[in-house]
Amino acid sequence: MRWSVISTAFTAVASAAALLIGAAPVHAAPSVSDIEKQIDTAWNDLEPTIEKHNAVSQDLAKKKKLADELARKIQPLQLQVDLAMSKVGELAVRAYKGDEASALNAILATGSPKELINKLEVLDQFARDQQQDVQAVVDLKARYAAQKAPLDRLVAQLTRTEAELAKKKKDIDTEIARLQKLRLQAYGSGAGGVFKPAPCPANYPGGNAGKVVKFACAQIGKPYIWGASGPGSYDCSGLTMAAWAQVGVNLPHNAAQQHSLVRSVSRAELIPGDLVFYNNLAHVGMYVGNGWVVHAPQSNDHVRMRKIDGGIVGYGRPG
Repeated sequence: MRWSVISTAFTAVASAAALLIGAAPVHAAPSVSDIEKQIDTAWNDLEPTIEKHNAVSQDLAKKKKLADELARKIQPLQLQVDLAMSKVGELAVRAYKGDEASALNAILATGSPKELINKLEVLDQFARDQQQDVQAVVDLKARYAAQKAPLDRLVAQLTRTEAELAKKKKDIDTEIARLQKLRLQAYGSGAGGVFKPAPCPANYPGGNAGKVVKFACAQIGKPYIWGASGPGSYDCSGLTMAAWAQVGVNLPHNAAQQHSLVRSVSRAELIPGDLVFYNNLAHVGMYVGNGWVVHAPQSNDHVRMRKIDGGIVGYGRPG
């Protein structure tokens, strides 16, 4: 009995001590909604970087092509310079060895005065020919250098741009990996969602617009990969670019550049195939009718439909 009283008293004291000290604080895990907000905020910040990367990559490809064209253009001139330099080199060797001096002595030492005058004229002409050869090489080299200078500048610029793109790609991949960890935290490995909650297209518009919209709708469910333009994966501007390419309309792989090229329309004028721009022109989707857009939303997601509302900055019609 005595032991029971002591035990009860000890338990009461321990409980009181726990209340006085306080239990360790327990932090509630972030909800799925909280994580989704984090992902959306981070993605809205990241998407302009991705679209800029796309634009710079596109510009880099054009400039590489230009550099190749310049190199091909000046290659024949380089061969002419090499040949001319070889000829001047031969003249220099002959002069060094004294061949020209020996020829001069032979001319001066033989023949009548009249013959001497004739031979001096020949020698003078020969000297002028040599001078012209040297001057021709100087002019040729100057022309070559003038044509090569833009190529050298372009190659240097391409080298810097490629290094910047490599770093940017690493930064983008790092941020995408971080967002994927957040998604796994929220959903586990089986996250999905309904990609096509409504008919796509809402109605078939026919003509080029019909072909474009049918193509975009057929890509639903394919994964978002930044920098991709099909056929197995897409980013936002890669999807709209690939769709309009089906009817021969060339759009750049960049949402802001697409916006600058298409004809602006109002929301009331929207028809299937029109482009809808979001996030300060860093995101683009395609209107498919009845208030729905098909777009490639973000990394580790898929091409899907969404309601048109939310953060729109403009509408445009290609073609």
